[in-house]
Amino acid sequence: NGIGWAGTPTDQIRETTDKILKIVSDPALKGEAHAADRRRRIRAVVDERFDWEEMSRRTLARHWRKRTPAEKKEFIRLFGHLLERTYLDRVEGYSGEKVIYEGEAVDGDYGIVKVKIVTRKETEIPVKYRVKRKDGQWYVYDISIQGVSLINNYRRQFNSIIVGSSYKKLIKKLKAKVESGT
Repeated sequence: NGIGWAGTPTDQIRETTDKILKIVSDPALKGEAHAADRRRRIRAVVDERFDWEEMSRRTLARHWRKRTPAEKKEFIRLFGHLLERTYLDRVEGYSGEKVIYEGEAVDGDYGIVKVKIVTRKETEIPVKYRVKRKDGQWYVYDISIQGVSLINNYRRQFNSIIVGSSYKKLIKKLKAKVESGT
C-alpha cells in the first residue's frame, strides 16, 4: 500500500521547505528583476506538496456539495492562487530564520507536522502542517500559524460572504483579489 516508501510527513515537509529555502536564498534569483522566476519556481515546489482540492473542499465546507464540477474547478484555481500568494509573501520575506522540526503525529492517513520558525530576533513562531496521505505521499491541507488555521480563517470569511450575499459574490471578490495581487 505504499506506506513508508515516501518517507514520513516530516521528511516530506522538510524536503519541500529545503527546496523553497534554496530558491529564496539563491543569489541568482534575488531582487525584483528575478521575482517572477523566483515565484514561479516556489509555486512549482508548493504545488507538489499542497492539496488544493482538499483545502478548497474544507474551506467551502457545506457549500462545496452545492457546487457544479465547473464551479469547483474555478474555486480550486482561485483559492489556490490566493493561498499561494499568502504563502509566497511569507516565504519571500525569509531572511535566515531557522526552521526546527519538533515532531509529528500520524493517525492512519492523516498527520500533523509541528515546526518552529525562529526569527533572527529569536522570536519563535509555531507552525503546524496538517497533512493527508494520498498515493503514498503526504499532502498539506491546512497550515496553522501561531495557532490560527488558514482553512478555518477562510472558511469563516467565505461562509459569511456566501450566507450574507451569494456564492457568486464570493467568486467575484476572489477574482478581484487574485487579479489585483492583494
